[in-house]
Amino acid sequence: MVNTKQSKIFTLNPTASDLNFSRLLKTHGPQYWWPISGSKKDVLLEIALGAILTQNTSWSNVEKALDCLKKEHFLNLPAILKCPQAKLEKCLKSSGYFRQKAKKIKIFTKWLEKKYGGSLGNFFKSEDVLKMRGELLSLWGIGRETADSILLYAGGKPIFVIDTYTKRFCAKMGIQFKDYDEYRAFFENKLYNKLKKWPRVKLYNEFHALIVRWGKEKNGR
Repeated sequence: MVNTKQSKIFTLNPTASDLNFSRLLKTHGPQYWWPISGSKKDVLLEIALGAILTQNTSWSNVEKALDCLKKEHFLNLPAILKCPQAKLEKCLKSSGYFRQKAKKIKIFTKWLEKKYGGSLGNFFKSEDVLKMRGELLSLWGIGRETADSILLYAGGKPIFVIDTYTKRFCAKMGIQFKDYDEYRAFFENKLYNKLKKWPRVKLYNEFHALIVRWGKEKNGR
């Protein structure tokens, strides 16, 4: 999920009114998230599964798991629902915690089938982002970062994703909060006030991706 060009050490400006977004974009360019390997038909599902699989592992390991799902023709809802748990686990081994992740995916897809007819598009029809977030968070194994990744990158909803790199990014600028949602509110409010020319979804998508890129370039250690 990261551009593998030559590393660029990047010194953050703690007083930048746009939290260094413009400089990051100029340095690294657009990141074109979310990376997709499957068919356009199942793109939303692939993003959602990727958000679950990336928990506590690198994206390269997620790609291996997604490639296996694609090879076995499991990268669609009906196939996942019918797939035996053990077979799903085998495909997910590269992502780590594969038994837990297989269970999470089963729970997620069963909920999607039962409540929304198997369509993430139906789920995303709602304009109430926090209500949708609450639904996702009610599912076993889906935390705030995963839920927000699904909402932003699959649903195109205006919600900022916070991860370990984001917290390190903030720490480098002397910014620290106790809670995930405090970080999220800080970014959403700050960016909206300073970068109004950018559509929110596009801005949140690009900035989160750039922060991950920044962290991958050995700046986030």
